[in-house]
Amino acid sequence: MNCNDRDFFGLDDATRLALSRRTFLKRSAGGIGLAALGSILAPTAFAGKPEAPGFPNFTPKAKKIIYLFQSGAPSQMDLFDPKPGMDKFRAQDLPASIRQGQRLTTMTSGQKSFPVAPSIFKFKQHGQSGLWFSEVMPHMAGKADEWCMVRSMFTEAINHDPAITFMQTGSQLAGRPSIGSWASYGLGSENDNLPNYVVMSSFGSGRPDDQPLYDRLWGAGFLPSKHQGVKLRNKGERVLYLKDPEGMSRDIRRESLDEISALNQQRHGVLGDPEIQTRIAQYELAFRMQTSVPDLLDFSKEPQHVLDLYGPDVKRPGSYASNCLLARRLCERDVRFVQLFHMGWDHHGGLPKALRGQCNDTDQATAGLLTDLKQRGLLDDTLIVWGGEFGRTIYSQGALTETNYGRDHHPRCFTVLMAGAGVKKGHVVGETDDFCYNIVKDPIHVHDLNATIMHLMGVEHTRLTYRYQGRDFRLTDIHGEVVKKVLA
Repeated sequence: MNCNDRDFFGLDDATRLALSRRTFLKRSAGGIGLAALGSILAPTAFAGKPEAPGFPNFTPKAKKIIYLFQSGAPSQMDLFDPKPGMDKFRAQDLPASIRQGQRLTTMTSGQKSFPVAPSIFKFKQHGQSGLWFSEVMPHMAGKADEWCMVRSMFTEAINHDPAITFMQTGSQLAGRPSIGSWASYGLGSENDNLPNYVVMSSFGSGRPDDQPLYDRLWGAGFLPSKHQGVKLRNKGERVLYLKDPEGMSRDIRRESLDEISALNQQRHGVLGDPEIQTRIAQYELAFRMQTSVPDLLDFSKEPQHVLDLYGPDVKRPGSYASNCLLARRLCERDVRFVQLFHMGWDHHGGLPKALRGQCNDTDQATAGLLTDLKQRGLLDDTLIVWGGEFGRTIYSQGALTETNYGRDHHPRCFTVLMAGAGVKKGHVVGETDDFCYNIVKDPIHVHDLNATIMHLMGVEHTRLTYRYQGRDFRLTDIHGEVVKKVLA
């Protein structure tokens, strides 16, 4: 042990700790200067800048997206696509000329007949546009002149997991980047203190044990992982591990992150792995979220008349109504892509009662979100999308009675609603046949919908690509056309 070593061990603990830190940082790649530079640059160099050059390709209509995903597949003929002519076919077998040999799920493939089940709900036209809405959606109906109703959506998947995966990633196979991740990758962030892509989920009262959701639905796939969605949990702590450990001050946390950043910078200099830069950026974002997230979640300053827009459930954390208000607050803070998943729409049996429960969860809060955004001038540059992964069959799954029926999965036609930036108001696109089974006008594929969403964000969907394993991938695969009839 030399003299310097003896001098070092003769010091008190606090001084030794400071000297150790100073020595470490000096010897790390670039020392304290590099660590501090990483802290300063992280919001812009790592989080804020888009990684795909040249985007947006043209002036976007929508700077932010709020995607209200209704997981489980809402029944289009009970909500948006009335078929009064079905009353005369009640309980009759669905004609073979209509079904055309369509493949069936295992839930109904064993049925001896496919009895037509007309909706028991009453429909009425609303607003100057005259859009049709079911009686179970009075609040959304009150916004008829804001909605663009797309009745001619179709998909390739017939079961939930591949269908939801397809809607989110453009592929039925898991592992591709989600639509929010593509938006983050191509356009970057406008808020350095919150994630660029935020996801929330809520349980439906119509069917609380409905299909599960998986984190890969908002994953970044092969894109850099900083573009994956960050989930705000619907129970307990909204973001795990955001609080500092007991006894750790803000200053100590800052020093700790500087040291970790220096280590990571040193490792990046050796390996050149971009995921190390992502790790640095995420540490810094988490540090800033310790202040921004509590402020985001604090509804105490929201006026009562605003809370009333969203309905009585708005103060229950993790509810659909609460998540809708959070979506507006995120939108105010320039978070680019917000996605709400509301479970409980998979109504194979007991549909009338379950559907009422789902609409009670979502109807007022959805309309309240539109009203709130419009009053604040945010709807002008925010796109709202409402819809599920496929539709439901006109025939009943299981027994059909005067007051009860169920419906199976139906990929051939379903309805999606859009509102806000760049979308035609009070407008209907597409048409289905008298049985709400086949599309007879303006078929719109999932890739077409995603191409249109990207277009409204100022992105030419064929140009936003990422090379992976020797191939250029994109959200719309090798398909997709912008649906011009949707555009204002």
